[in-house]
Parts: sequence; C-alpha cells; structure tokens
Amino acid sequence: MPEVYNQFATIAQNLENHYKDMQDMEFTIENGKLYMLQTRNGKRTAAAALKIAVDLVDEGMITEDEAVLRVEPKQLDALLHPQFDAKALKAATPVGAGLAASPGAACGKVVFTAEDAKEWADKGEKVVLVRLETSPEDIEGMAAAQGILTVRGGMTSHAAVVARGMGTCCVSGCGEITMHAEDKYFELGGKQYHEGDYISLDGSTGKIYGEAVPTVEATISGDFDRFMKWADAARTLKVRTNADTPRDTAQAVKFGAEGIGLCRTEHMFFEGERIKAMREMIVAKDVETRKKALAKILPYQQGDFEEMYRVLEGRPMTVRFLDPPLHEFLPTKEEDIAEIAGELNITVDELKAVIASLHEFNPMMGHRGCRLAVTYPEIAEMQTTAVINAAIKVNKEHPEYKIVPEIMIPLVGEVKELKYVKDFVTATADKLIADAGVEMTYKVGTMIEIPRAALTADEVAKEAEFFSFGTNDLTQMTFGFSRDDAGKFLDAYYDAKIYESDPFAKLDQIGVGRLVKMAADLGRQTRPDIKLGICGEHGGDPSSVEFCHNIGLNYVSCSPFRVPIARLAAAQAAIKSK
Repeated sequence: MPEVYNQFATIAQNLENHYKDMQDMEFTIENGKLYMLQTRNGKRTAAAALKIAVDLVDEGMITEDEAVLRVEPKQLDALLHPQFDAKALKAATPVGAGLAASPGAACGKVVFTAEDAKEWADKGEKVVLVRLETSPEDIEGMAAAQGILTVRGGMTSHAAVVARGMGTCCVSGCGEITMHAEDKYFELGGKQYHEGDYISLDGSTGKIYGEAVPTVEATISGDFDRFMKWADAARTLKVRTNADTPRDTAQAVKFGAEGIGLCRTEHMFFEGERIKAMREMIVAKDVETRKKALAKILPYQQGDFEEMYRVLEGRPMTVRFLDPPLHEFLPTKEEDIAEIAGELNITVDELKAVIASLHEFNPMMGHRGCRLAVTYPEIAEMQTTAVINAAIKVNKEHPEYKIVPEIMIPLVGEVKELKYVKDFVTATADKLIADAGVEMTYKVGTMIEIPRAALTADEVAKEAEFFSFGTNDLTQMTFGFSRDDAGKFLDAYYDAKIYESDPFAKLDQIGVGRLVKMAADLGRQTRPDIKLGICGEHGGDPSSVEFCHNIGLNYVSCSPFRVPIARLAAAQAAIKSK
C-alpha cells in the first residue's frame, strides 16, 4: 500500500512540524484507508532527549533556548553514570528496595567493612559495601566500592551525600535488611547474603538485586557538549561544586564547575597518619600539646589545598573550617580503642574518659562548627595557615591565577562568635601575607545554617563578606527533624499527604526558602556587594536551583556529578524568567 505509506509519512511530518517535537502516533488501516487515532509528544530516554533537541535546532524548527527547555535536568544523570545492561536487567528480579540515594548502577561482591572494601578492591575485586550506616572514617572503603548499601539513613545521610559527591551508586535506608555484620552476612527477602556473594544496586530506582547484573559505562556524545554550551549561554547563576579532594575537583571541572562552593576540610583528616595526629589533638590536655598535634596535620592540609588550587586554575574555592563534633574522629569498638590508646601512648581508661567526655545527647546541635574554634582557636589558626600558605605558593607558581582565598566559618548563630573567630583568622592571615611580602586579598564569610543567623543576617553581614546557605542543617533546624532519623517516619507523612517530598532532597520554599530569601535581602542591605550562594544538597535539585535564581543568589554549589544538572536547571530558570 504505497499510497497509504506516503500519506502516513506526510501526516507524520505535518504533525512533527506543527508540534515541533518528536511524536508518538497511533493509527490503523482499514480497507486500504488510513485512520489517525491520536498523537502526543513521545516519551524518550535522556540520550534521545538530547539528540532530538539538537536535531530540531539543526532543522530550524526550534531555537537553542527552546531546545534547552526540552530536556529534564534530572535526565542528564543517566548520561553521567554506569547503567545496567538492558537485556540482563529484564531477566533480573529485585529482592528489595531502599532510597535511590545516588544514581547509577553497581554490581559486586558483598563486603561489610571499609577496610575489606579497600583490600578487596586493591586485589582487583569489584565490591559493594554494605553497612548499617556509614561514617566519615569509612571514606576510603566507600571510594573503593562500586556501590554502597545502608540499612539506615535518608537522602542526606552521610552515605548518600558522600556517594553523590563521588559519583558512586548508593541505595540507603533499606530497613527490610536484617544485619549480622559481626558474622558477615545480612538477610533480605527471606535469603541470606554472605561476604563474597554478588549483589547489584540501582541507585536511580533504589532497587536491590540478589545476583550479578552486568553494567555498561555511560558515554557522552558531542551533542551533550553542544547542548550544554547553549545552556551556559542562557544562564546567569554560576555553578560551583562541593569537593574536598583533588580527584573530585578535577571531575567537577570536567563537568563544567566554575569553582568550589564547599570544601569540607574534615574529610581531609581521616587517612592514616592524619587521623592519628587528629586524635592526638583531641586527647591533648593543654594548648601546647594541641598545637604540636595540629602542626603535624598542617602539611597534609596545606598540600591538599595546593593540589586543589592547581586543578582549579584560578577558579574560586570556599574552604569551610572544621565542622563535625570531635567524637566522630575517635574509635567506638573495644579493640580499636585498645589499639589507638597504644598508638597515642595513653591508657585505655584515659582514652575512654576522653570519649565519654565528648559524648553528646544531640551532637548535631552540640560542640561543633564555630563552637570548636571558639573553644580551641588554635584549630582555626592552623587551618588559616594551610589555606593562605597554599594560595601564596600556588600564586607564585602561577601568577595568572590571582587566587583570592575564601574562608568560611560554619554554624554561626550570633555575630559576636563570628567576629571572635574571624579575629584569629585575619590576624593569622595578615601576618602570613606580610611575612611572605606578597599582595593578596582574601574573604571571610559564614555558612547560614542556623535560623537565628538568617533572622539576624543584617548584623552577621557586618562581619561576613559572603554567605553560603547550608540548607541541609538549615532544613534540619527549621523543621526540627534529625536528617539521619527522619526517614523512619516521613513515609507516613507522604502517605497522609502532609508532605509531598523529602524536605532534605527538595528545598521547602515556603518555610526554609523564606529564611534564605530573608537572609539574602538583609545581607544585601548591610553589604550590597555580598556574595550569596547555596551549598547544601539542594544545590543540585532543579526546582531549588530555580528558586535560587529567582531570589538573586550568585551561585549554587553541588556534588561533582550534579554539576551538569545544576547548569541546565539554572539555564532553564533564566529562560523561563524572561
């Protein structure tokens, strides 16, 4: 029926020309006559969405701005991570599910400790790290694993945030799992999974498979690069990254990051010799002993900053000073306590006494952030020395970089505590710059993550040269939710339609957003040129990025693998606001 075929081809072309989009058409042929039943814009994968948008521009059907609006920012995730082989996935059945905490697919042998993950990976094994929950000392094992599975934790738990930063697949908060970590097995879906057994994780859906499902590496074609250039031309909001290693920094720069909006310095303290020196500082009984321990950490910290400044090639970096409570650096298991007491040349009882003294009922609202620097100003002095000396050294190597260090004091709630810590920072920095005989400017700002700081932002801006909104903690403190425990009861809230989405994954624009806008407006009243950014996990969420554009922030900062998503979301916000 060539006539019917030609008629159909003409109609198909007319429909595509009319709707200016790829069509999904239904038709039937009866007694040689063509009947069109319906048409709609066709569903498409991320790769197809890019291809169609670029082709439509090349055909002169839509403008570059219209093309930018055609691709869902979250779809880009699929282009940046490994995926399951489609054929193999059809034959696999999930045995359980958790939260889709970090996208991509992972397949590997089960291990239960960070040490085993690293050891097995060094031998060439692909592993999946299964934990009750992760902590900062698991960082090396997390980096070595193909994927991470946790029983506890929400979308902004330690595992989720760190995995997204590394671009590692993660499924968190799978409460159906019964853990037997000591005996090296877990139960799920009526079956036991022992160390060395294969499992597979889908971090984009949260599904867990009790078998090996092969993965394929993602590839990025030339269309992707072209498309992102159109997005960059449209946006006004800058996009930085949250990174604390040279590796993450390089990955983010490759994905188009325009600097670092959050360098969490505590992540630099957890390796071998560093953690030992950190523990020496914590158990020190006087300032002199503490300073000796800090002097051991200084070269490591400075070396990391130098590496990152080199990778950034003149792009800005905001360095957040030490934030977590000190107990996170100390051991919890009996055998570890005994071993570390020996390393530190103190008795087990002395170390236990220190651990007991640091115990807090609510550590996230306890002795952390700027409160550590108020109690121990020598920590802020050491970190300032590391940042400024690194900047001076790299500036001498590359005068064209013109580095302006940005030092961020976390968890400020009162302008006087910011001033108190800032005085130590400026005294140290000014002396180092004068001694080096160089000209260098630097900025000292703060993280707005306590509601009181947002409400008194006009006062805080008298001392802060920039604000970065830490929306993870700001959400936690505004709602009064613990972000590590909220996952246990939020499902009931979604079922009852009290909340539509996880406030830690999608910024609550009505409440938390009002505080952000208020703080931005108050800050500008005091200091019209104040730089305003956001560095919580919301920095990579498209609806939150649009909100940041609309209230006039300067930049958003997100984990490296979310940088392209934030770039596209910022472009769409700019186009829509026209």
